Amino acid sequence: MGLVLGFILPLIVFLIIYAIKFNEFALDDFFSRFKSDRSLITFVGVWSLVSNIALFTYYVNTQKDRTAKGVFAITLIYGIGVLLAKVLI
Repeated sequence: MGLVLGFILPLIVFLIIYAIKFNEFALDDFFSRFKSDRSLITFVGVWSLVSNIALFTYYVNTQKDRTAKGVFAITLIYGIGVLLAKVLI
């Protein structure tokens, strides 16, 4: 369950950021800009990771450790992905 939640929440945050801050761009134009602008990768990546940190904290505090482990694992994978995107793009 934690893996699924930890995977979906950053995608939702990504779409919220797009809808609020970049709604004047078509989605494919936004992806093109996303690929070429490292600061945008950082901005979206940080907010997506913060959402997972909040989710992880909730599950740790409610003592749902198995779900928290899943959120933590997917957050690590996601963080490594953001770091690789910044380096390789």
